[in-house]
Amino acid sequence: MATVLIDGNSLTLEAIVEVARNYYEVDLTPMAIEKINKTRGLVDHFVESEKIVYGITTGFGKFSDVAISKDETAELQRNLIISHACGVGKPLEEEIVRGIMLLRANALAKGHSGIRLSTIKTLIEMLNKRVHPIIPEKGSLGASGDLTPLSHMVLVMIGEGEALYNGKKMTGKEAMEAAGIPTIQLTSKEGLALINGTQVMTAIGALTIYDCKQLLKLADIAAALTVEAQRGIVDAYDWKLHHVRPHLGQQQTAKNLLSLLQGSTYTTRQGEIRVQDAYTLRCIPQIHGASRDAFAYVESKVNIEINAATDNPLIFPDEEEVISGGNFHGQPMALPFDFLGIAIAELANVSERRIERLVNPQLSGLPAFLTAKGGLHSGFMIVQYAAAALVSENKVLAHPASVDSIPSSANQEDHVSMGTIAARKAREIYHNTVNVLAVELMAAAQGIDFYKDFTLGKGTREAYELIRKNISTLQEDRVMYVDINKSAELITSHQIVEAVEKHVELY
Repeated sequence: MATVLIDGNSLTLEAIVEVARNYYEVDLTPMAIEKINKTRGLVDHFVESEKIVYGITTGFGKFSDVAISKDETAELQRNLIISHACGVGKPLEEEIVRGIMLLRANALAKGHSGIRLSTIKTLIEMLNKRVHPIIPEKGSLGASGDLTPLSHMVLVMIGEGEALYNGKKMTGKEAMEAAGIPTIQLTSKEGLALINGTQVMTAIGALTIYDCKQLLKLADIAAALTVEAQRGIVDAYDWKLHHVRPHLGQQQTAKNLLSLLQGSTYTTRQGEIRVQDAYTLRCIPQIHGASRDAFAYVESKVNIEINAATDNPLIFPDEEEVISGGNFHGQPMALPFDFLGIAIAELANVSERRIERLVNPQLSGLPAFLTAKGGLHSGFMIVQYAAAALVSENKVLAHPASVDSIPSSANQEDHVSMGTIAARKAREIYHNTVNVLAVELMAAAQGIDFYKDFTLGKGTREAYELIRKNISTLQEDRVMYVDINKSAELITSHQIVEAVEKHVELY
């Protein structure tokens, strides 16, 4: 089994995916171990000398002015975890939980949190032996970090809470015993160090942005198929147009479309059938390109956050200094994740309008609802309803979470980010958009089937053939959700993108 080494500085998005989905193992670098031990030594010194340091020898939040004796530090940390574990809702998916565990371990490996090496190793061992804490999806304000969901993670470390092990739900204590991992007793600073961070929102957002990079390519493929089914005009993708408005995403989308449609006889030139197409065909580079640029921005922020110290207070051992600050605040990720949701939703918006053009005979020149025997058969009539419903749901979900804030902890924590809500919404928008694009793939392939004696493009041909290998042409009405699920699976498994990229380079 391959191993990902963590040091708090060099974790990549791709490594997160390997650990979260492919069960790569995790270990600390020697340099990380040295930093962890050095910082921990300073914490022990503060406790012994009873120096006033937030979260080490004081209470939390509004109780930050309450002094805690060194004899009470272990009880303080345990009380923190059990009082903060109050999440509600469905459990987070396994891959997200694994991402959370990895990101928290990586943040601690940075060496500014003051946690014991043995405690970090317990978290890593749980990850490697697949002890997955059950973490409810709701309950985080996104400042101070993801306190509530991360507390559910720590419950299992101390033999409390619930976990999944070998696919079975059991108590945290049972899961740790079954995996042969000793539970821990938290000591000074450790409870706070384990839960004070943005790792829940970041794990959700990181996996979503990774998936969106493939989704963009798929959206271009689906759009190109629709262009062919509509006998679209390719002049709108001419490089000269996009050279004089040099947004990178727009340029990359235009290049993708021209590559996908290379050699197609379905496409037309301006004036051949029409002078210009509707916006949903003509402006694909501008619309998809804007989302492409948005995704690049979000990814740049994720790449910073996955290697950030988001605890409070932070310890700087070389200076023997402890500083209370606000690195736990999720605003730097809340805004990007809201932007991510909006950018994904726009891919669905324009896709659904292209679906409408395909099923509407007044717009497409094709049989109504893409069925040869309309009336007896409904064809793609209600499939478009499903896409429209998903798009409308996305519009509600795309409302920014980060514009809301509600004071907490008796107004000590008087501004919060709602970043975890933003990340969760973006992920739901992603899932909805996959299904909208799945419908577009089906509808475009169906439209293409009504034409004879034409040649598909170099890239679109590969996509069309894979679709038809899995989903037959609709000759008469059948249960369509089965086809939608098959089409969605071709998207999420990356089969279509991989098949196309064997013949065409895509950005």
